Amino acid sequence: MNTGFTVWFTGMSGTGKTALANYLAPRLRQVGRNTEILDEAPLGSELWGALGDTKEDRTLAIRRLGFLAQMLSRNNVAVLVAAVSPYKGIREENRRAINRYVEVYVDCPTDKLIERDSTGRYKKALGGEIPNFIGITEPYEPPSTPEVTIHSDAETVEEGGRKVLQALLDLGYIAADQMRTITGERARPTHGKKARPGKTSRPNAAKGTRKARPVARAARVAKAAKKKGARKRKSR
Repeated sequence: MNTGFTVWFTGMSGTGKTALANYLAPRLRQVGRNTEILDEAPLGSELWGALGDTKEDRTLAIRRLGFLAQMLSRNNVAVLVAAVSPYKGIREENRRAINRYVEVYVDCPTDKLIERDSTGRYKKALGGEIPNFIGITEPYEPPSTPEVTIHSDAETVEEGGRKVLQALLDLGYIAADQMRTITGERARPTHGKKARPGKTSRPNAAKGTRKARPVARAARVAKAAKKKGARKRKSR
């Protein structure tokens, strides 16, 4: 049985993808999961050092990263990928290639990223010193239907990490007892629409049943009142 999976963190530079991967890795190892972080920044010189920053080169770099994630996850490794990966096309290609895949969109307004940028890269890009900078002179294509969206300007790393863990539990990639060990709290799947694609959600079905009961009860009350009224008229 394959216990591996890939969590792919995508978002503009500085949104907090690496921080989330670093937060989750020791927690997954805590419950016995073999875990690897594939961070595009330190891996770049090894995997695609000779590539440039054109769309074609970036696409090739993310394809290579996806291939590595696929190989690891099919061999029971929990893979945490932190990469800007700005283009939808190659992200969807990686989704199709990697069997157990969770896309996490780490979102943050550009003005906030500029404000908290300690490297000065955004300001340099705005000043024309860095060409083809994602989000400034080159577009970032946000995911349409990610499994998880984290707003890192409003949510802490811990809050974002908990959302990812809940998604892993919902998808069956970690067990409830593992979630409880990691968080220290009892947890259960939410049975959301992404948790079990293609299956009817039990809570929704139950909700429909509960909704029907008051209607039936009201009909019975009205019928009883009608009978009571008829008996009164007869007695007169």
